[in-house]
Amino acid sequence: MNVLVMIAITTGILSGIWGWVAISLGLISWAGFLGCTAYFACPQGGLRGLVISTLTCLSGVFWAVVIIAGSAMRPEWSILGYMLTGVVAFLMCLQAWQQWLAFVPGTFIGACATFAAQGDWRQVVVSLLVGLVFGYAMKNSGLWLAKQRVKQQGEAKKDAIFTDIKGSEGS
Repeated sequence: MNVLVMIAITTGILSGIWGWVAISLGLISWAGFLGCTAYFACPQGGLRGLVISTLTCLSGVFWAVVIIAGSAMRPEWSILGYMLTGVVAFLMCLQAWQQWLAFVPGTFIGACATFAAQGDWRQVVVSLLVGLVFGYAMKNSGLWLAKQRVKQQGEAKKDAIFTDIKGSEGS
């Protein structure tokens, strides 16, 4: 089995567990899946990818709160909310100049999750954070399984070669 299959297996198992954890802890399951998605989509892997995904998702939550709060100041001036959204979207992209905030899709994932949860940023933050950890576990446990499988196959090949050599010595 290849790496993709191993990641699919661990993702399937841990997705089921995530569903149970989300319901048990009163978290937003889809927001957690967005956290998983952010980790999988981040071009950096491992712990560095987890940190970058986390920072960008959380910055997105912050930017969404800025838009929501700014738009609520003068709800009768809807144009103000649209203009604020444009300026903030610009800043969300511009922050990618910072190395740890360079994963722009993570920023938009955090913002979109906050908008979809109608501004309940506390619930979104916890759900995203737990989801990010699950995403890390899904991918890296699959990579670990694939590595173990390669080791097993390598040792089986060595054993077969040794048996062949030993068998030919007796001829």
